[in-house]
Amino acid sequence: MLKNISLFRIYLLALFVALTAFKADDTLPLNGTWLFQTDLDDKGVTEKWFLNKLTDQVNLPGSMAQNLKGDDITLKTKWTGSIYDSSFYFNPHLAKYRKPGNIKIPFWLTPAKHYVGVAWYQKQVTIPKTWAGKRVVLFLERTHTETRVWVDDKETGMQNSLVAPHEYDITQHLTPGTHRISIRIDNRIKDINVGPDSHSITDHTQGNWNGIIGKMQLQAAAPIYFEDVQVYPDVKANTARVKIQVHNSSIQAFNGQVILSAKSFNSKIIHQTQPVKTVINLAAAESKALEISLPMGKGTQLWDEFNPALYNLTAAISQKGVAANQQQTEFGMREFTIKGNQFLINGRPVFLRGTVNNCEFPLTGYPATSVEDWLRIFNIARAHGLNHMRFHSWCPPEAAFKAADRTGFYLQPEGPSWPNHGSSIGRKLPIDQYLYDETNRMAKYYGNYASFCMLSAGNEPAGNQVQYLNAFIDYWKKKDTRRVYTGMSVGGSWPVVPDAEYQVRGGVRGLAWDKRPESISDFSEGIAKFAVPFVAHEMGQWCVFPDFKEIKEYTGVYKAKNFELFEEDLKDQGMANQAHDFLMASGKLQALCYKNEIEKTLRTPGYAGFQLLGLQDFPGQGTALVGVLNAFWKEKGYITPKEYARFCNTTVPLAQLPKFVFTNNETLEAGIMVAHWGKAPLNNAVFKWTLKNDKGAVITQGVFQPKSITQGNGIPVGQIKWPLNTITQATKLKLEVSIANTTFANDWNIWVYPAKPAEVKTEVYYTTTLDDNAKAVLNKGGKVFLNVAGQVVKGKEVVMHFLPVFWNTSWFKMRPPHVTGMLIQDKSPAFESFPTDFHSDLQWWEITNRAQVMVLEDFPAGFKPLVQPIDTWFLNRRLALIYEAKVGNGKLLVSSAGLGPALGDDKPAARQLFNSLMQYMASDKFNPTGEVSFDVVKDILVSPTKYQFNTFTKDSPDELKPNSNQNKPKSNE
Repeated sequence: MLKNISLFRIYLLALFVALTAFKADDTLPLNGTWLFQTDLDDKGVTEKWFLNKLTDQVNLPGSMAQNLKGDDITLKTKWTGSIYDSSFYFNPHLAKYRKPGNIKIPFWLTPAKHYVGVAWYQKQVTIPKTWAGKRVVLFLERTHTETRVWVDDKETGMQNSLVAPHEYDITQHLTPGTHRISIRIDNRIKDINVGPDSHSITDHTQGNWNGIIGKMQLQAAAPIYFEDVQVYPDVKANTARVKIQVHNSSIQAFNGQVILSAKSFNSKIIHQTQPVKTVINLAAAESKALEISLPMGKGTQLWDEFNPALYNLTAAISQKGVAANQQQTEFGMREFTIKGNQFLINGRPVFLRGTVNNCEFPLTGYPATSVEDWLRIFNIARAHGLNHMRFHSWCPPEAAFKAADRTGFYLQPEGPSWPNHGSSIGRKLPIDQYLYDETNRMAKYYGNYASFCMLSAGNEPAGNQVQYLNAFIDYWKKKDTRRVYTGMSVGGSWPVVPDAEYQVRGGVRGLAWDKRPESISDFSEGIAKFAVPFVAHEMGQWCVFPDFKEIKEYTGVYKAKNFELFEEDLKDQGMANQAHDFLMASGKLQALCYKNEIEKTLRTPGYAGFQLLGLQDFPGQGTALVGVLNAFWKEKGYITPKEYARFCNTTVPLAQLPKFVFTNNETLEAGIMVAHWGKAPLNNAVFKWTLKNDKGAVITQGVFQPKSITQGNGIPVGQIKWPLNTITQATKLKLEVSIANTTFANDWNIWVYPAKPAEVKTEVYYTTTLDDNAKAVLNKGGKVFLNVAGQVVKGKEVVMHFLPVFWNTSWFKMRPPHVTGMLIQDKSPAFESFPTDFHSDLQWWEITNRAQVMVLEDFPAGFKPLVQPIDTWFLNRRLALIYEAKVGNGKLLVSSAGLGPALGDDKPAARQLFNSLMQYMASDKFNPTGEVSFDVVKDILVSPTKYQFNTFTKDSPDELKPNSNQNKPKSNE
């Protein structure tokens, strides 16, 4: 009895010490060397590996691949991710990349090692005597995926979150002294199947890594502690409603106070609240929920993209004036709400200009956990005019929310699931509850961050999705009003979820450039049926040729073996020296497409925003080079952030042009508009416009009457009307609209051609048939213009639109188009009367859209066409639209575009190009250097391409089959 009393007194003393000696930084870091062992047969639990010293070691935080642990990459590697184009495994053309020692897969980046299964991590720790009586928590910021933890011989639990820290209360297993902590990590897809292409786990992006990253530590604190602190700003009432869960893990009752206060920390003017005190009484082992209103007082600073003011909420548990525990929580005073079809931030309309983040971190293979890394990403996005980011089927670590808070970014994290391709929702599978659990964890850990404005359950599901997602949305609308909710981010063919507060959908995006390009149309018709905000899902997806200089940047866990394969194949096709030119030319077209699609949304009243795919490249799904930035968020050289922000910004001048190609008997008429989403209206804004030629000389200019502009899209400013009859030669003009005393400006290229092209007197033989007459002219040393439009056989399978490749040709198994822009020999005198740059621009649309291309597989090495379509980098065929050559004794110019003397007024650009080429051929400047035989020229019209793409499979991507009945899961039924 006396012994028990003594032990009890010792406990009370330890409790008193824990309550009075609390320090916020009472932690024991666990980073560094850990013992390690793989457990591919999953026998470690039954054999009690936690009792023994493991045999290997790694450094943490980190992954197995970072530590070069796991299996080498082979053709038998069992990847986590769908492969739709399996031709790599069978294609004789790619056989050398399937040989051991030279494995180069095209689907995604290649990790240093690959491992899916169980691995064990172990570390010996020494608990200080000062921790006696304290609550001790093992904190693992992010693991992948399922963890089980043992302290010495005692198991403490299991956790499997992909979105939040794994925290284990191991107080009862730790006493002062030395202990062994063993962590078993399992990254297999088991009963809970989030979908193998989910960006939370897939090899397409971060990879299905095994390890622990971020903060790793033992945390010691008083046994009276905050289980949860959630801040609900009320801007109208100028208060912060604070919901707190307090727990007493001791065996004694606790009587004290909870004290709340808030102080701004990142603003020039410091604002601080008066403390609010609330009595709290807790029995032993009791939890209690409190809701406390914290008046913010005068001088409250609101958070938004223009003024990202933040506060630290200090919540303290006090007993007799002594702090027993204390916690700081960042929050922003803001309300992100919806009115009609518009998002509001603190009552002011906001337009979302976003990109999709797919967890692209090639150096580590897992997401960054430092605020500095995320600040870099958000600042780059901000420089390109963006204010929003969606996280496709994953949720970033806390550092991303902190950085977004500081830069004023509106975030849409998602449940870590793409429940498709073997998974589905609404069928009573474990994934159904898991998405509720995960999003609840997201709200608990990140819900106070001002940037966490939107929530989606994931991406493009299969299953009984409408019923499930309606219930999911209703649950969250009732539970937490700090953000707005949608079901999942989906393509245009997915069913509409009626209860969604806003829609993230495809189907109302893209460029209708099967018709003549213009800048008048908008997306009003497509969004008219939606009464809630409509956000464009994965807008863009316009491809660019690979930047092979990027290969050297892969110095970490991933190597760009896909880029190496593409580069070697380009070399094998004899075009290695054109790689950079292909990048720059295709990049200019890509930027043009993004500009026009973004401007179309900005012309659309009532459009709520867009989510690009993307500002940066996507490394997987066959290698989707859809960004003007690479996977490292670095520029590629063909457009700067400043240039991008001219058409993507808080304020963007717009021009309504019925077309971009005119003749000089027409009048240039353009409606000038503006999209304005600034912090305040533009008062008495002065809009200026200029029309300059390609030498920069001003042709004409004007100024509109001052106008006050409120927030909105497609706001009319004025009309431009200017006759073009003073322009007598083929001319490229630039129309620029700017706003006086601001940095906002935008511009558009237009082309003006003579209504009646100059007559060309020439002895050039024009023909659409490579017949004996053409051969005879060439043999006599004459000149022949051969128009083979519609007759090409060698290259018939290559489909060219003016628009570039969408996403990439591998993921959709060579679905057209196959061409991603053109490289043009713009310095050639052939284009003297047809102004052009070295890349596709809108004057080429009527010439190239749906035109045939020619495959020059038998032409001499180094032969370069005048106009060279750039093939998909998966095939790298040497293509031509227009080429010139010496043939026999004569000179030949061949076009597979429909160029000829009979072109009418409906094709002024094609007519002018034909005229320019004929002028060139009639001159002494027409002197081709490349020499080709008559038979090689003719073979293009006779023989098919020697190498034909073969998919070796007949199934189509699941993305094309969103119907849940077609997409039943292969397992977990």
